[in-house]
Amino acid sequence: MGALLFLAFAFFAVGQAAASRNSAQTAADAAALALAQDARDQLRTGLLDAVGSGGELADWLGLDGPIDGADCAVADDFAGRNGAVVTRCEPGTVFDPEYTVEVRTREPIGNSVIPGTESEYATADATAVIEPRCWLAPGDEGGGRGRDPVNLECDDRDWSLDPDNGDSLPEASDLFSVHLSE
Repeated sequence: MGALLFLAFAFFAVGQAAASRNSAQTAADAAALALAQDARDQLRTGLLDAVGSGGELADWLGLDGPIDGADCAVADDFAGRNGAVVTRCEPGTVFDPEYTVEVRTREPIGNSVIPGTESEYATADATAVIEPRCWLAPGDEGGGRGRDPVNLECDDRDWSLDPDNGDSLPEASDLFSVHLSE
């Protein structure tokens, strides 16, 4: 009977550790996605500014525009909402659009029949990637032709970016996708 009781406690400890690990992974995924989405918003702003000023649009669509970099405070916020703290934050660049976050749970795994778990914390990491969803339509390859509308062909829909008509501009998610890398 004692062996069965010990086995039940051991299964409970393993389940407790797995739940803590899943919580850490959720926090890491959310933080990495938030970090990449912050950069994606900057890419959209840069692209729309280039349309209005006659800048080089192909750079922005090819993820070569000069963004400031995503703010790790965004990753901290999302990790915190999921019961974790960021231990490493690596914002990507336009030349390497991968955004990596590593987190540690705020609470230790806890007491169990396995010695030492009361001071162990679950950790996890995640990487999010930005990918363009649009390209310049044929005939607009030069991009940036002053105040003329610029035509984009996108995965879901085509857009005509008119710097004089801000009512029909695409959202960041229309221009760039963000997803966790595998």
